[in-house]
Amino acid sequence: METAISIEHVNKIYKLYPRPVDRIIDTFHLMPWKKYSEHHALKDVSFTVGKGETVGIIGTNGSGKSTILKIITGVLHQNSGEVKVDGRISALLELGAGFNSEYTGMENIYLNGTMIGFSKEEIDAKLQDILDFADIGEFVYQPVKTYSSGMFVRLAFAIAINIEPEILIVDEALSVGDVFFQAKCYRKFDDFKKMGKTILFVSHDLSSISKYCDRVILLNQGEKLGEGSPKEMIDAYKQVLVGQYSKEADESQTKSEVEAVINKGLNPETLEYGSKKAKITSCRITDDKGRETTAIIKGNEFTIHMEAEAFENLQAPIFAFSIKNIKGTEITGTNTMFEKVFLEKMNAGEKKEITFRQRMTLQGGEYLLSLGLTGYEGSDFTVYHRLYDVINITVISDKDTVGFYDMESEVEVKSLWTPTVVGGNNGEEKDNRQDHIG
Repeated sequence: METAISIEHVNKIYKLYPRPVDRIIDTFHLMPWKKYSEHHALKDVSFTVGKGETVGIIGTNGSGKSTILKIITGVLHQNSGEVKVDGRISALLELGAGFNSEYTGMENIYLNGTMIGFSKEEIDAKLQDILDFADIGEFVYQPVKTYSSGMFVRLAFAIAINIEPEILIVDEALSVGDVFFQAKCYRKFDDFKKMGKTILFVSHDLSSISKYCDRVILLNQGEKLGEGSPKEMIDAYKQVLVGQYSKEADESQTKSEVEAVINKGLNPETLEYGSKKAKITSCRITDDKGRETTAIIKGNEFTIHMEAEAFENLQAPIFAFSIKNIKGTEITGTNTMFEKVFLEKMNAGEKKEITFRQRMTLQGGEYLLSLGLTGYEGSDFTVYHRLYDVINITVISDKDTVGFYDMESEVEVKSLWTPTVVGGNNGEEKDNRQDHIG
């Protein structure tokens, strides 16, 4: 396979100054010692992208994903290493990059086309395709500073994909578009793949990474941890999210060290309240292989674990969990009372581990897990301890349906009748139903 992009031992270092004046001091060498600290955004990163490949780059915030794309497109320059690109690049990076906010959408179309190297006549020829894809109507004649983020990305992406690039580079920009526009963009990705074009994109949407990428590169804190199939790299990324990724598994890890790693996946701003007669002392999620994670592949089993301790005698504690979307809508949940499990006395000083095992049928996206420890004291309902939004769950899916969850329909299509194609001198089709008319 021919190479479209080659990255060899690339390093990018930023100088971080504690005060603005320190930048001036350093620039003019006014002090013999340095007035800055160094941040290594990229550390000896190497990879290649073949022509016709769709490659995704994933990693946590600050891992260097956007930095490497900016270096490839020439927006930034590396401190060391070599970057080679073979093909015309169209890039959709930060929202607004390459646009003049005072210009109208139409003026920005010509501005961007000219910057890429097209003549006015060539832009004229592509104009209608750009307008049709963006589908923002008369707003194209208004200054882009009046656009919503959704309108902005529609126009930006329409320009990017209609200038006939050989390499398309996209950095998270599609996340601000509406779902229908995103679907249109991904259909265009499919068209590009069939045309043998190269696509390189960064996304936190692991569902899209899984569905569209031939190969995935995993970055973390400026280093390349690995590259491989989407499944392999998403699996590794899930371990990174909770601090458990290592190229060589350390089986000597103690239980306390494992608990410390697990707690990295918790929300530090969790809302909690209750009488504290009992407390949820720890919680975690494991996937179908028993590994701690906050990312679950749709259709796979996963388990919610919680540990609790009673400080007073409890008549019949109830353990619960609920899952809501990031807009705050509660979608599902259950508890030990609904499931008719436990409902026994728990004595002071006693500890329990509770597990809820189920299969993930929610649509791909981001969700929040809340936990509860409640019960009845006589006829009074009592909250002993509640943890709201304690863990962020990412559901990875390559097939989403309508609504909150998948009904897992089994679809079958049967042919009841097929028209017969009758060849003629002009190659027209003939409907066989006309043989039965009259």
